[in-house]
This record gives sequence, structure tokens and C-alpha cells, in this order.
Amino acid sequence: MDITKAEYKTSANTLKDCPKTEFPEYAFIGRSNVGKSSLINMLVGRKELARTSGTPGKTISMNFYFVNNEWCLVDLPGYGYARRSKDLRASWEKTLWNYLEKRDHLVCLFTLIDSRIEPQEKDLDFINKLGETGIPFNIVFTKLDKLKAAEAEANIEAFKVKLLETWEELPVMYLTSALDKRGRPEILKGIQKMNKEFTKIQKLKVAQMR
Repeated sequence: MDITKAEYKTSANTLKDCPKTEFPEYAFIGRSNVGKSSLINMLVGRKELARTSGTPGKTISMNFYFVNNEWCLVDLPGYGYARRSKDLRASWEKTLWNYLEKRDHLVCLFTLIDSRIEPQEKDLDFINKLGETGIPFNIVFTKLDKLKAAEAEANIEAFKVKLLETWEELPVMYLTSALDKRGRPEILKGIQKMNKEFTKIQKLKVAQMR
């Protein structure tokens, strides 16, 4: 997939504020400072489409971007950021799950995991809840350029082992680096495949309504 156009559309703080669109939607989420903005910019080939920051948890709303006028990319606020107030975290968690469970055109949630660290309970708990609620998702391991290959492999393998304690099979996984664009072709190919399936399903729905 070639990215010829990527532009900011709007931000939303609640489900009802999300833009009305017929585009298939792909959301990105992860713990604070996982490299989400850098990954998004790498995917669309734009340096500052999603703003990066040295301050963890800067994204505090759902930011929507239209790509190629064909699909929508959503930058979701990070989870597990303790510096936010308890009330704010509770409010965002409610909004998040409302979006994930009720957003009609959400095709896949890309859940980012920092490859530099060992498996974290908050990541595992979040992924398990995705499974319990039936949210389609892929896992994206980030920052592969920040450590030696053997160390990254060990952390990723440990994460898989932990997941298999509660999952019968592993979800689709991508290994990425925003620095050297590792994983970009694979993720875009995956999105392109899901776009085609989404279009096929929508056409079937229209035909059934006639």
C-alpha cells in the first residue's frame, strides 16, 4: 500500500463526538511512552502528523486521521499512566471501552507493546479484556532498534508465553521500529487486506437490504 495522503480530521472526547464516516477504522493504543506517535508517523510517512512528546500521556483525546481518503487511523490516549488523576483515568477508561465496543466501523485495534521490557501485567490484563469483550486486535512490538536482537527476542518470547497461559492461540503480531521503518510494509499490507474484507462485507450488507 502506498500512502499518498494523510491528514488530521478531528479529535473527540466521547463516542458521540467521533466523526461520522464510512471508512474502515484502525485504532492504535499502548501504555504511555510506548512510541505510538512515532509509529503512526512512520506508517503514514509524515514526520509530525501525530505529535510526539517527551511527556508521557500527552494524548488526552481520540485523534482521527484520514489516510488516502480510504481509511481512518485513530490515535487513542495511552493507558496505565499513573500521573493522571484517578477520576480522569476512570473517565477515560469508560470512554475507551465505549468506543471499542460500539464504534461500528472499527476493524482492528493495534495494541502496542514496548519490546525493551519484560511482560507487564497492565498490558496482559488489557489484552485479556480485549479477548473477553471480542474486540479484534493485533499486537505491535515497538522500539526493536533500542536493544540487541537477542534481548528483544527474549522479551517477545516471554510475552508470548504469558499470553498462552490464557489464550489458545496467539493474535497477529508485528515487530517494528519507527527509526528504521521495520514492520511498516507488513502492517500496511495487513490493513490493505482488512480494507478489502471490510468493503466486501459492506457490499453484502447493502445487497441484503435491497
